Amino acid sequence: MEYAIPKGVFDILPHEANAEDKWKESGLWEYLEQVMRKTAHDYGFHEIRTPIFERTELFTRSAGEGSDIVTKEMYTFLDRGERSMTLRPEGTASAMRAFLEHRLYNQPGIHKYFYIGPMFRYERQQAGRYRQHHQFGAEAIGNGTPEQDAEIIDFLCELYRRLGLQHIEVQINSIGDAPSRAAYRDALAAFLRPQLGELSAESKVRFEKNILRILDSKDLGDQNLLNNAPTILDFLSPESKTHFERVLFLLDSLKIPYRVNTKLVRGLDYYTKTVFEITSGALGAHNSLVGGGRYDGLTSLLGGPDLPSIGFATGMERILQTMLKQGAHFPPAPHPTLFIIPLGEGATQYCFHLLSTLRHNQIAAEIDLSGKKVQQCLQTANHLRADYCMIIGEDELAHKKGTLKIMATRENIDVPLENLCQKLQELISLSRKAHV
Repeated sequence: MEYAIPKGVFDILPHEANAEDKWKESGLWEYLEQVMRKTAHDYGFHEIRTPIFERTELFTRSAGEGSDIVTKEMYTFLDRGERSMTLRPEGTASAMRAFLEHRLYNQPGIHKYFYIGPMFRYERQQAGRYRQHHQFGAEAIGNGTPEQDAEIIDFLCELYRRLGLQHIEVQINSIGDAPSRAAYRDALAAFLRPQLGELSAESKVRFEKNILRILDSKDLGDQNLLNNAPTILDFLSPESKTHFERVLFLLDSLKIPYRVNTKLVRGLDYYTKTVFEITSGALGAHNSLVGGGRYDGLTSLLGGPDLPSIGFATGMERILQTMLKQGAHFPPAPHPTLFIIPLGEGATQYCFHLLSTLRHNQIAAEIDLSGKKVQQCLQTANHLRADYCMIIGEDELAHKKGTLKIMATRENIDVPLENLCQKLQELISLSRKAHV
């Protein structure tokens, strides 16, 4: 083929040819999004949609000039007006920009938003990482209480429970306020400076630009050096310490298991106080399902009022892959309730109008207009996973009666054509009750 898909991206199709790519089936994505939206609404979050590209300075200002996203991963280009634009690498900056630009903070109520959509990062080619990936994220703005932190984590745990995920682990830490981090940076630098030559090349760069990022280095040598390093929890201000202790108390009260991970810092400069990840052993080395935390200074950094905020972003590809590995339940993919096979020109004209009537009554229906043999049409009905099939020819039109074939059992039901719509609605209702 002359044109092939670029590296690092993928198509989402109605059907995939092999089990390994089953997570790319569009029906699974529809279900995932449905559960995400319902859970978000149950927790009081409302959808916000932003463009897939923004002015580059929005991301450099929010993520930090020294972050991996800005230095290595952004898709940036000049538009025809010579303005620098970037495909959004993460959702928080865009959501906060929209919140501030439209002055949503002046509206009454609680400011909680969610988004679903593609993000773009020039990732290294490896399992589970894609240059266009999809995230479900949420932002709670204007509430600085520990209860808001606990609600966000509870929201995620409930989402994963509804999706049937098992063996997940909540990891949590506090990186405190600005004075806490400044004191800890000095202590960590003093600890690492005598061993600077033993650090990995990447951590040597981080030592100068963002020393806290050394804590989440994947290099085993770096991790061994950090075994006896001071922890951020020893440098928290009284207010930050009280906040974190309250968050842990609330998680205990909600019976949400967690592990305090003092090396968890997150990769973006705007985080403060509570940070967290939720991981799954089903994903191997790259086991993080979600990352998030509090970023109380971001709204003022972007030119708005100073409002406390907390949020998260969870990768949709990883959720689907984990669900499939753990054998989570998925509902049947969308399929026709009735597949109609017309025989002859008169039957085709009648069936075409019948098809429209069924759909107007919210009954999913499909028709074969190819003129193929009946057996081939039945194979098509099977492929589409139709619940029922009906052949309509001259005899059926003359007697104003047809035969519904139940595809799963091959049983037949005689139905007057004028009552077909009503009969199908009854069968659909009975089927739903049977599955409740």
